[in-house]
Amino acid sequence: MTIDKPAHLTRAFGLLDATALNISNMVGVGPFITIPLLMASMGGPQSMLGWLTGAVIVISDGLIWSELGAALPGSGGSYHFLREAYGKDSWGRLMAFLFIWQFVLSGPLEIASGMIGFGSYSAYLWPGLTPRGQQYVAVAAGAVALLLLCRKITFLSTVTRTLWIGTMLAMLAVIVTGFPHFDVRRAFDFPPGALAFNRGFVLGLGSATLIAVYNYLGYYDVCYIGDEVENPGYVVPRSILYSLLICCIAYFTLHLAVMGVVPWREGIHSSFIISEFMERLYGRGAAIAVTLLILWAAFGSVFALLLGYSRVPYAAALDGYFFKPFAKLHPTKNYPQFSLLVLGGVSIAAAFLKLDQLVSALITTRILVQFLGQLFAVPLLRKKFPDSSRPYKMWFYPVPIVIAFFGWAYIFLTSGWLYIKIGLATLLTGFVVFMVWSYMQSSWPFAPGEKASTQ
Repeated sequence: MTIDKPAHLTRAFGLLDATALNISNMVGVGPFITIPLLMASMGGPQSMLGWLTGAVIVISDGLIWSELGAALPGSGGSYHFLREAYGKDSWGRLMAFLFIWQFVLSGPLEIASGMIGFGSYSAYLWPGLTPRGQQYVAVAAGAVALLLLCRKITFLSTVTRTLWIGTMLAMLAVIVTGFPHFDVRRAFDFPPGALAFNRGFVLGLGSATLIAVYNYLGYYDVCYIGDEVENPGYVVPRSILYSLLICCIAYFTLHLAVMGVVPWREGIHSSFIISEFMERLYGRGAAIAVTLLILWAAFGSVFALLLGYSRVPYAAALDGYFFKPFAKLHPTKNYPQFSLLVLGGVSIAAAFLKLDQLVSALITTRILVQFLGQLFAVPLLRKKFPDSSRPYKMWFYPVPIVIAFFGWAYIFLTSGWLYIKIGLATLLTGFVVFMVWSYMQSSWPFAPGEKASTQ
């Protein structure tokens, strides 16, 4: 059953707002807290290769998102793309359901990772803060973001710009202050055999790439609010590519600046590497200032993720592919009220888990359906609608699809057996639940051609 749209979302996000939303989502606390993990993944400066291999993968994938987002500008992102490409009332139902199924896990995990990072960095300002206290701070950050998002989209675009400014200031503060003190020998202090191509190098690079990709996630956030974007055929692809270009350069430069000041052998054991970096150069006062900026950036990522991801179950419910309460908009402020509250609540609960586990689990569960499944959406749509106008066409088609396919497969297969099993188990249980749900609803594949019902 298709639900009539009782209200309309407001198109208020221009190119600057959309790019700011993506960057706020991408940066967050990620690069400030994962640099030690990257260093440890390969045991030396060669870990910076993770930024490069990750950039190749996400730029290729960004070209896929750009074509899909420009051609199909609606709320829901991957849900919308998979459903249209694979067929609304056949395989598209399965792919869309599997995406929502894994999204229920990976979406809140990603949001919670920003909350956890916020709580962890708070401990630098409050040295006596216990691990449990850090979790309470993380929960508080999530609750504040949730309250801010219960507003009109015109207000949210202003908040997004403000958070984006803080995010960029945090990165620039480290880069600008670090390079005058940059030591080449310290930065490129390679251990013996660092670049020897062997099994350890391949697995280590896979781990470094997974961490890098986690930091890059969010370049597509604008696609989740397609119904709220001005001139999406123009804004969507440009905001994706601009945010990728800015962050790929910034992350690599940030990591290089840190290694030129803090020896990597010390850095891999640091919990607050950016704060310690700044304290080493300019004292604790400067370190406190940059820590506040990092907390600002972390909060910005939580805000941006909740904003974009709350639109996904909303879009599915609006089309009759998910439970009806998720389609409810606030009667006066026009935001998806029920969806926002549910995802916010689950994310706050997930903030009590560990960050490193969240990162690996959310990447592996997302790869199988969203990233790999979405690769084939572009050729499928080109074949289904060969004569339709496309505001943006992927450059060098189909090369980015091939690169993204092997890149995502490489990350998945080198993530470790535990997370491979989690990804496969999520996919398998989703398929079983879909079959039971479809049987109970008398919909495809048990009643071909009949629309899914949410009753």
